[in-house]
Amino acid sequence: PFLLQWFSAVVGLHSSDFVVHTGETRDYRGSSGEPQQHHDAEEAEKSLSRSEYLKKHLQRPTGKRTHCCSDIGKIFTSSGIKIHQRTHTEEKPCSCDQCGKRFATSGSLTLHQRTHTGNKPYSCDQCGKSFVQSGQLTQHQRTHTGEKSCSCDQCGKSFCQSGELTVHQRIHTGEKPYSCGQCGRSFTTTSSLTVHQRTHTGEKPFSCGQCGKRFATSGNLTLHQRTHTGEKPYSCGQCGKRFATSGNLTLYQRTHTGEKPYSCDQCGKSFVQSGQLTQHQRTHTGEKSCSCDQCGKSFCQSGELTVHQRIHTGEKPYSCGQCGRSFTTTSSLTVHQRTHTGEKPFSCGQCGKRFATSGNLTLHQRTHTGEKPYSCGQCGKRFATSGNLTLYQRTHTGEKPYSCDQCGRSFTSTSSLTVHQRTHTGYKSHSCDQR
Repeated sequence: PFLLQWFSAVVGLHSSDFVVHTGETRDYRGSSGEPQQHHDAEEAEKSLSRSEYLKKHLQRPTGKRTHCCSDIGKIFTSSGIKIHQRTHTEEKPCSCDQCGKRFATSGSLTLHQRTHTGNKPYSCDQCGKSFVQSGQLTQHQRTHTGEKSCSCDQCGKSFCQSGELTVHQRIHTGEKPYSCGQCGRSFTTTSSLTVHQRTHTGEKPFSCGQCGKRFATSGNLTLHQRTHTGEKPYSCGQCGKRFATSGNLTLYQRTHTGEKPYSCDQCGKSFVQSGQLTQHQRTHTGEKSCSCDQCGKSFCQSGELTVHQRIHTGEKPYSCGQCGRSFTTTSSLTVHQRTHTGEKPFSCGQCGKRFATSGNLTLHQRTHTGEKPYSCGQCGKRFATSGNLTLYQRTHTGEKPYSCDQCGRSFTSTSSLTVHQRTHTGYKSHSCDQR
């Protein structure tokens, strides 16, 4: 290719002007791959000008078959032109015998088949981590050597591969060159487009070997597999707690730092997660996109609706391995498990008191700050918790939603009902030890 470029500059020709050749014949090859006009390699050349001689020199046999794509002017070997032509014809002759997905090359098929087999033949000799492709291993090894050969001229950030730098620079330029043919949404990388297209096709090519559950991305499969293996490769540098994902570690570390990087531009309230901010902003807009088909209650997020529907179905899919108690959400199970372990991962920065949940820590911190963010719409009285506000508002409305099934008397809170019910049972939980 270098010689062709050099001769092009000397002769003033494009590579598609050259008659490229083999040991026996010389031919043009376009995207169809069919040979065009043959030429005599033994014509007299002495009378030709220098530029014509150089052009004719390229027509002489080299012993290696080469071909030029007439669509883009690029030079290929015999096997290379066939593979390249498939980018124009979209031919995909290689198919997976497990899922039927088709590919243009046998190499691409081999890589794909590893998503079914889980084969990762390239392993790091320093840490043992394995990879599907040799290029992924090369990139990983740079995390050990610290080698970063490419840097962004706008922000100075360094990258191990030029391709990573190219993708990063699109953050600055806003370029999204890959668009979805169905909905028009654009993406910065082909891999992001491929994953997105699966939302249209429903394709989930990655399956768990233990339970058969399928996923749209290999990353999601890897995360899922950790629910079987219990692997938690990410640990907190301050307390040593381990996590299955780097994202969960980042969120947890904010319990130590108190960082809340996402703030509402309307009221200034800050949040640990972007999803929490999105959910909060709907309290300003009133948007509720998901509604229950049984009771009509609306929710801001589909996940909230799913949890709510378990009230109707009674489903509690998450159970404690120690006592067997079941819960509707994984977060409820996690909090419950702390009653067995005694773990209290959330500590107050002012007094050091520790709590099992971040919510309890937040409530406690208000005893230091005096913050009372919940106010009564009728009289303006303020409260530290939404629950206390709800109880207080019943003094205005007269609502008593909790009634005794023995005498019918109603109460504003469950605790008041519990105390009352003891008058029927005769139960007395407190006794004087000095009688």
